[in-house]
Amino acid sequence: MSSNMRSSVSELSSALRSCRAAFWGIGAMSGMLNVLALTGSLFMLQVYDRVIPSRSVSTLIGLSIIVGVLYVFQGALDALRMRVLSWSSSLLDERVGRRVFDAAGQVSLRIRPTGDGLQPQRDLDQVRGYLSSTGPTAFFDLPWIPLYLGICFLFHFWIGVLATAGALILCALTLMTELLTVGPAKEAAAAGVKRNMLAESTRRNAEVLQAMGFAGQLGRHWETANSSYTQSQRRVGNVASSLGSASKIARMILQSAILGMGAWLVIHGQASGGIMIASSIMMSRALAPVELAIGSWKSFVAARQSWGRLNKLLQTIPAVSQPLELPKPKSKLTVETLSVAPPGDQRLVVTDASFELSAGQALGIIGPSASGKSSLSRALVGVWHPARGKVRLDGASLDQWTPETLGPSIGYLPQDIELFAGSIAQNISRFDEQPDASAIIAAAQAAGVHELILRLTDGYETQIGEGGAVLSAGQRQRVALARALYRDPFLVVLDEPNSNLDAEGETALTEAILSVRARGGIVVLVAHRPNALSGVDHVLAMANGRVQAFGPKEEILGKVLQRPTVVGGMRISAPGEGKAS
Repeated sequence: MSSNMRSSVSELSSALRSCRAAFWGIGAMSGMLNVLALTGSLFMLQVYDRVIPSRSVSTLIGLSIIVGVLYVFQGALDALRMRVLSWSSSLLDERVGRRVFDAAGQVSLRIRPTGDGLQPQRDLDQVRGYLSSTGPTAFFDLPWIPLYLGICFLFHFWIGVLATAGALILCALTLMTELLTVGPAKEAAAAGVKRNMLAESTRRNAEVLQAMGFAGQLGRHWETANSSYTQSQRRVGNVASSLGSASKIARMILQSAILGMGAWLVIHGQASGGIMIASSIMMSRALAPVELAIGSWKSFVAARQSWGRLNKLLQTIPAVSQPLELPKPKSKLTVETLSVAPPGDQRLVVTDASFELSAGQALGIIGPSASGKSSLSRALVGVWHPARGKVRLDGASLDQWTPETLGPSIGYLPQDIELFAGSIAQNISRFDEQPDASAIIAAAQAAGVHELILRLTDGYETQIGEGGAVLSAGQRQRVALARALYRDPFLVVLDEPNSNLDAEGETALTEAILSVRARGGIVVLVAHRPNALSGVDHVLAMANGRVQAFGPKEEILGKVLQRPTVVGGMRISAPGEGKAS
């Protein structure tokens, strides 16, 4: 087992170990409950063997009072046990819930996404739900089965033999339940992930589906995935329900067999009537945990699969240690023989890129589509981890900071704009718990979106909906630009920031770049349209994932105009001379 695997397993295990005292308490309460469960059998034994022969009403009343008190105490103890189980599940969620949330948000940056993004949260819900149900109580009660079987042997040897045979039969049914459900349960989980992914992508792309009318085709794909999911679920349910019914029937047969055996022993003078009735009740109580385990097996299997997926997730995204906090970067960006591959892929999309920028400089990255421009920008801000090489700020590689400590020094505007449900002010301030109103307004003004925001009904408090649905594409881009400029970050990386901007927006973009340079920041800008290069002083040309040229803007653009093959055959006009062709 690798060290990462040990680390991830111990992380979840330590969360459970924090509930160890509660589990010891549950075990102690389970022991008391199983002893108290003898109350009914012993009461019947005393009634049949003492009260009825002696016709003593006072003895019956005394026994009834004692039994009543014991039943009340048993009920209160059982309720307390369930509360402690529920508290333990909540404590587990408290200990690992944030870790699971953080890991789920980062997993697509480490490996190729293969499942539903919300699956980790559902897995944690599944584990928590199972822990707070009656299912785990069966495992706390199972060790007490020998107590009941031992008492059955004390009643009579053949009663003990029959009770033991019944327990073995139900244990065999439990094993069969495990063997017959594990395969269909895995198939159901995989089909459920595929079904949920289709549903989520349909929701995200509702406009495209409506406009081009292929919702029906996707609907049929969903029906196929859903049919596979429901069939697998039905197989799991059928096995669990069939074996659950078999266990109930077996228990009833065994109870009747015990009663018949007791009657035979009474007829032959080898047992009393009280033993006959008490042994039947004792048999029922002895087999109850096994029957409960079979009945809750489907939930147990689902929780076990969820636990395994959470283990794998935390193995993939280990907890980040807190390194020594470094000073905020303020002077230099260095890229050293950087190679980048997409998450979960071995294919390099950027190979051996090297360059250096100093405070006050701005770099424009140009090149044809699929030349590695966006991949390079992702590596510069730490979104994608280098396959080899380093990205350094003031000499320190990005992995020497945590994202939380480095984040305020980074401004990033991705190609695909991602805004969050909330107000415009919250989005610009990056959902800062103590936002600086003046910094929010300054960032909006730097992005040229301040006046636009004021014209909205609620101004900065306007709720933009999921993904910024209330705003136009250009408005979303300018709000995202303001977010990138919030609190004057040192390194600002903009990936095609003018793709949805009008002339006014492009002017504001240029002014924003110049203002970052004026205050001593560094700007890296990925551009297809040459107008975006107005504010930069350096240009880097890429083709096929490699740096073809790097240097002052006029020099590099002059080379590109004279030799278009410098950027893989894509001709780029100088600013003001036209558009890329």
